[in-house]
Amino acid sequence: MSQLYPVKPNRPHTTVVLAMSADGKIADAHRTPPNFGSQADYNALERQVAAADGVLFGGATLRAGGTAMRVMTPELIAERQQQGKPEQPAQIVGTLSGKLDPDLRFFRQPVPRWLLTVSSGAEAWQASNHFEEILICEADDQSLDWSSALQRLADLKIKRLAVLGGGAIVAALLAHDLIDELHLTVCPLLLGGESAPSPVQGEGFGQDVAPRLELLSSDVQGQEIFLHYRVR
Repeated sequence: MSQLYPVKPNRPHTTVVLAMSADGKIADAHRTPPNFGSQADYNALERQVAAADGVLFGGATLRAGGTAMRVMTPELIAERQQQGKPEQPAQIVGTLSGKLDPDLRFFRQPVPRWLLTVSSGAEAWQASNHFEEILICEADDQSLDWSSALQRLADLKIKRLAVLGGGAIVAALLAHDLIDELHLTVCPLLLGGESAPSPVQGEGFGQDVAPRLELLSSDVQGQEIFLHYRVR
């Protein structure tokens, strides 16, 4: 983990990792699984996943792609093992409804699978062995309680959390000041469309209360720009 950011005492260090089009879209209007990033973008994503103890993504992201982002490079797996970590980080699905197809390839991948949901979303999974951990973190309005969720993850030894989308989860975490950094890859295409998702979905933030970022680095590789921000 970067020495710039000490581990939070009550939650993981949280990093958003996303590729987006030049007009700020993380998928097209049809929510087609994005495949517009280059090999360099994939390598950067894998490094962030390899550095994490847990990987968080939404139910819609999983339903669109069908699989988790695994660490595949032998050198990265070896580094995890040398650090006393399992080969793969915990793959954490955050979903309010809990509506996931048990036949998804995700459930056959050799990864630790955790479910983060509310009471109603957990019902269908309690008697199955699809998830090693089922975390119920419910707010008074029956939405996901993200502050409680990240505290639970910290209790389960998740010190570094990579957030791979979608935009609704990123927005919820930002609204509760639960994101520390962002790694954004700007890819050379334009997707357009009012319904195409962006890195931060939902109602958005007014200019006076919008989260402010500090640019830590920018790197041009081929036709892509790799941006690394800290949330101030």
